[in-house]
Amino acid sequence: MKVTINDVAKYAGVSIKTVSRVTNNEPSVKQSTIDKVNEAIKALNYQPNLAARNLAGTKSYVVGFIYDNPNAYYIIDMQNGILSACRNKGYELLIHPCDAKADSICDELMALVKHARLAGLVLTPPLSEDPKILAALDSIDAHYVRIIAGDESKEDSCGLTVLVNDRHGAVSITQHLIDLGHDQIGFISGDEQHASTKERFAGFCDALADNGIPLNPEFVVDGEYSFESGVEGAKALLSATPRPTAIVACNDEIAAGALFAARLMGVDIPGEISIVGFEDSPFSRQTWPKLTTVHQPNEKIAQIATELLIAHRRELRQESAKVFTPEPVVRDSSAAPLR
Repeated sequence: MKVTINDVAKYAGVSIKTVSRVTNNEPSVKQSTIDKVNEAIKALNYQPNLAARNLAGTKSYVVGFIYDNPNAYYIIDMQNGILSACRNKGYELLIHPCDAKADSICDELMALVKHARLAGLVLTPPLSEDPKILAALDSIDAHYVRIIAGDESKEDSCGLTVLVNDRHGAVSITQHLIDLGHDQIGFISGDEQHASTKERFAGFCDALADNGIPLNPEFVVDGEYSFESGVEGAKALLSATPRPTAIVACNDEIAAGALFAARLMGVDIPGEISIVGFEDSPFSRQTWPKLTTVHQPNEKIAQIATELLIAHRRELRQESAKVFTPEPVVRDSSAAPLR
């Protein structure tokens, strides 16, 4: 026989409303009452019907994850982080891939918020960086948290936001190569529409300038966040005369493609060229040699973003932004240049 909320209330010696407040993680419930109700839930193996709760109440308990990103590892990390926060807070997760460039994207997201009765959205780049999308969501008073590239200087103007200091990460990984003795360094870009691409390139340029190394425009290759882009970008750089002794790739997938291209061309890594990535995704540990990269804790970033969203929906705290600072992870794909 299915256990009901009535059974839990009777077992715990509290009202049905109190059980509901505990399962909904509402504030102002005494800890002793929470413990009593949770003990009853555990003893009876009670499973709250979240879907029914969402339909019956005035509050929504569904968070939407909205993304347009070809990197499967990034999406999985984000999904796992959001799901962890949702489970801890008694929320469900709705996953919605979309085309950020579509003409109908604003209408699509507004319809999603209304029809799915979402408590809020977790927006990732490039959707989180598009003023048109944000304006459309604001027009229907949608709740959302943005994951974007930036640092503390953007905190006051971004609203509910998790910032990733990509620029600092790019400075650090480029400085690592410079400290090894490299002064001929190439850069393979990611998608132009992502702010992270601009921030990582800016950090790359900052590191060169700080060390008095001129930027060689011929060593900068436009690309996309894909393995294939890394292959093509590395082929172009390795065919140059003179060619760079190191390459900074805008993410690990690009870097993995660059490693593959170098091996196809018979170029030793890291003996003849060092290649570094960004994000510390599984790509960085599955390549040979393993990639030197920048650690970006995407799962933790997504979890914190979701917790921030849920807390603001419940008016539990006033914090509006969180900043993550990626740092280098040195592995086998970088070494001093041959002289």
